Amino acid sequence: MERKTVQVPNIGCDGCVRTIQNEISEIAGVKAVQGNKDTKQITVEWDAPANWQVIVQKLSEIDYAPAEAQ
Repeated sequence: MERKTVQVPNIGCDGCVRTIQNEISEIAGVKAVQGNKDTKQITVEWDAPANWQVIVQKLSEIDYAPAEAQ
């Protein structure tokens, strides 16, 4: 299993965190998504067929691109 924690500057509230969790959880292979509105960080755990590029693409599509992708 792979795991990554990243900054997401667009997180502003618990609703933002829930949106990210709901959307990213729909990707096949994603096992867990945690977020923190105060630190503006998310942690994603996944196995194949998911990969980091697919997760970043989905985050960008929903307007929550990680800082590293901007």
